[in-house]
Amino acid sequence: MSTGNLLTRPRPVNSDWRSKFHLGKKNKRRTTELGLLIISIIITISAYVVASLGKSATIPSNIIPILAVLLALSLTAHLGTRWLAPNADPIMLPVASLLNGLGFVMITRIDYHEAILQAIWSAVGVAGYLASLYFIRNSAVLDRYRYLLGAGGIALLMLPLVPKLGVNINGVRLWIHLGPLTFQPVEAAKLLLAVFFASYFVEKRELLGHPIGGDKKVTLIEVRALGPIFAAWGISLLIMTAERDVGFSLLIFLVFIITLWLATSRKTYLILGGGLFGLGTIVASILFSHVRDRLVVWLNPWKYASTIGYQLIQGQFALGYGGVGGTGLGRGHPTLIPVVASDYIFAAIGEEMGLLGTTAIVFAFLILVGAGLRAALRAKNDFSKLLAASFTVIIGLQSFFIMAGIVRLLPLTGVTLPFVAYGGSSLVANYVLIAILMRISQEGNLLQ
Repeated sequence: MSTGNLLTRPRPVNSDWRSKFHLGKKNKRRTTELGLLIISIIITISAYVVASLGKSATIPSNIIPILAVLLALSLTAHLGTRWLAPNADPIMLPVASLLNGLGFVMITRIDYHEAILQAIWSAVGVAGYLASLYFIRNSAVLDRYRYLLGAGGIALLMLPLVPKLGVNINGVRLWIHLGPLTFQPVEAAKLLLAVFFASYFVEKRELLGHPIGGDKKVTLIEVRALGPIFAAWGISLLIMTAERDVGFSLLIFLVFIITLWLATSRKTYLILGGGLFGLGTIVASILFSHVRDRLVVWLNPWKYASTIGYQLIQGQFALGYGGVGGTGLGRGHPTLIPVVASDYIFAAIGEEMGLLGTTAIVFAFLILVGAGLRAALRAKNDFSKLLAASFTVIIGLQSFFIMAGIVRLLPLTGVTLPFVAYGGSSLVANYVLIAILMRISQEGNLLQ
């Protein structure tokens, strides 16, 4: 029987509930996942108790409800994975759960009201994770709707520009306001556009990677192949110009360029794309004061310690004060940093958990990226390979941008730290991203 027939053949129906949820000894991946999830819950609960002891010297009275919620969310996600993707990677969900849990602990430490909202969004994120696994039973389905998804991604990017709908916060217009909800549609747009990029480049890779002169070995690429590059550059400039944002426009553009490079293996695209965005950033720094301020503060924050450099310097103080082992959960002063729960939560972790804590966060993201790349390598077709790689690039770049900005390796970009920082739209979008990676992993592992 061919591999293709094996993939398309329906699974045999079994009425036994143990077989349906794969609770026997057959599936070691899910057993591993369950064990790792339990460890992540223990770490989160321990951190929550320690933070409360450090802050008020008392064990939190709501420890039982918190434990019940964590168990319910983790076990629901786990059982859903056992049913819908029993052969998927066992690492991704526990790592995402751990990052989400540690972020919740720090947000609770900073602002209890925001922590309640983050808990609600975590539940919505898990629901989005399960819904994605349920409705996307085959990753190839996404390939069929690439133009519709691409158009939807562009529409979401433009949504904050709609009068009376878009909201301007700190000089950036990335939010929309619907009733009591305020969220960033760009978080969903990045996923839709990544699907479009992967699908389009798989179809057009021979054209995009074809050198001038047919079979001749020429380093230049055909002029017509440059069209997508300039189109993406124009969209990035439009985002920066209209919404005055650098972070997400940089993220989307780099995802575009890296996906194009992975599809064609042509380094020319990396060089040209980097040059174009550098030019666009220079133009943005001339046109917009907040972009220029970020560059100036990055180079010398101490000169502006009481004005535009205050947030960055307080973050530097927090990291320095934390040292190697940290001040201890609940014993630091993270609230001295403006907008710490969403923009600077990595610095808050550095203050109270020290270099050891921030290193653990970095390694968690490295493990997540590694698992995503493994799913890409094992994917069943070229589209799934490129999509998994593109989604992994999103997680890797977004986490790198914000962590590098906080330690002054790069200018601040304004993106959020996935799963850790406060923000509902980011949390839900990243859970959906993980679900699609799990689906691709499930399909690839069936071929092993």
